[in-house]
Amino acid sequence: MFHIVENRKWYFLLSALVIIPGLIAMIYSLVTFGAPFRLGIDFTGGSLWEVSFPQPVQSLDVRAVFVQNGYPDTLATSVGDTKTAEIRTKPLDEIARQKLLKAMQDKFGSVNEIQFSSVGPTIGAEVTQAASLAVVAMALVILVFLILAFRRAPNPFRWGVSAVVAMIHDLLVTMGVFSILSLFLGWEADALFLTAVLTVLGFSVQDTIVVFDRIRENVPKYRGEPMRRVVDRSLLETLHRSLAIHLTALFVMAAILIFGGATIKPFIAVMLVGITTGTYSSIFNASQILAGWDEGDVLGLRTQGQIEAPKASLAS
Repeated sequence: MFHIVENRKWYFLLSALVIIPGLIAMIYSLVTFGAPFRLGIDFTGGSLWEVSFPQPVQSLDVRAVFVQNGYPDTLATSVGDTKTAEIRTKPLDEIARQKLLKAMQDKFGSVNEIQFSSVGPTIGAEVTQAASLAVVAMALVILVFLILAFRRAPNPFRWGVSAVVAMIHDLLVTMGVFSILSLFLGWEADALFLTAVLTVLGFSVQDTIVVFDRIRENVPKYRGEPMRRVVDRSLLETLHRSLAIHLTALFVMAAILIFGGATIKPFIAVMLVGITTGTYSSIFNASQILAGWDEGDVLGLRTQGQIEAPKASLAS
């Protein structure tokens, strides 16, 4: 049988190699921009501009004018008969406003300004704080749920902690990668980013519970075997299912990321990274922590000959 658990130190090393650069990027962004990544107008507020054109226009064409003039975070939406566009962008002073108005006139002809106003952030500090509290509450609920659900398995507390650690791992990887992309590509966090992060955490927990459930079923079936062997068997039994389900979703999201519009790419990128790391952590982190904790060697730094004999609790 192929042994997955014995190589867990390499899995943890790979996770560290991804998380550490992300943490560095978030710290740099926090010092530079006051946040772990660039924040979009959903968080910072900006200007709301409604204009009309003599002929129907595409919202992507309107947005392109702003992007070419240094406002890549602009959101443009066609209204009604597509001769009217609602534009939401960074705060504009009168000089920048006139410059953009002239740029639109050069491309679309006559432009009639319907309204122009300053708007506050749609996602304020209270919403951000509530989302952070939701993550903490989710971790506590998962811990309690797994302790109760796996109460007949040996050391149920360890199952809950392992799942929570894997969830935190996925959160750090997702936010770290987005922070790096924010620095190099200029991507900014918006309402969709917050939605994607919370969705990713849900997928992460689901993956971990599926794997843990198979381990729990195999513990009494293979009595007397050390936990590492039980975990190996369980992972091999669930590996094909996890890969088949998630690879399908990953292929679809990769296609959207490559061929989709610019405004949806950050959201899809977060989902793509999150589902990838969620699949990885359930197999190569959460399960490895569970097996290593049973051996008293979570990081897998000891050699196989130094590992203690199987505990009696596994055979009960």
